[in-house]
Amino acid sequence: MLKELKREAYEANLALPRHGLINLTFGNASAIDRAREIFAIKPSGVDYADLRPEDMVLVDLEGEKVEGKLRPSSDTPTHRRLYLGFEKIGGVVHTHSSHATAFAQAGRAIPCFGTTHADYFYGEIPVTRKMKPREIEKGYEWETGGVILERFRQLDPLDAPGVLVNRHAPFTWGESVAKAVEVAVAVECCAHMALMSLALAPGLKSIEPELLNKHFRRKHGPNAYYGQKR
Repeated sequence: MLKELKREAYEANLALPRHGLINLTFGNASAIDRAREIFAIKPSGVDYADLRPEDMVLVDLEGEKVEGKLRPSSDTPTHRRLYLGFEKIGGVVHTHSSHATAFAQAGRAIPCFGTTHADYFYGEIPVTRKMKPREIEKGYEWETGGVILERFRQLDPLDAPGVLVNRHAPFTWGESVAKAVEVAVAVECCAHMALMSLALAPGLKSIEPELLNKHFRRKHGPNAYYGQKR
């Protein structure tokens, strides 16, 4: 089972550059085995072209390395804190995709202007507050997860399966790491379209509530009817 977990995380990491979400070695993906409370994550600083399934590092929810010859991603504490805070998620993805990161650096949420966005997010893609100096200086990656959880105190992480960390970049999640990758693609797509929409119509308002509800609920929740029955 742990070999399969490594394979799942490996394939998700390879999907990131394939979708154009990665420059250099920026970004990572992880997958968790909830029964064992162990997740597999990309090793730190390893080029995606050089990755092998066996390079994935296994870490438990206490933060201890369980298996692996390499050091896990420097973002491992953030992934761990998200797994602890969002108990229904099975995978986490972090990228520095250009358009989404532009919004993050500006400290701006990505507005929901149309139905493409509404298919994935029930409203804007939220942005965290800026991190405080003490959070940056001590336990930075763990505190990054903290500001994400703080932002989601009044939000359902399944209604908004991703966030922009202020001055940093996006994190996404899903019921599986494959779904988290899909959401990461959607976040970058929505960010790109939002920037183009604002260039065409600087005063553009967010999507109408009726249209937002229709598009999100037809894909999510007990009354969803998009796609095929599982």
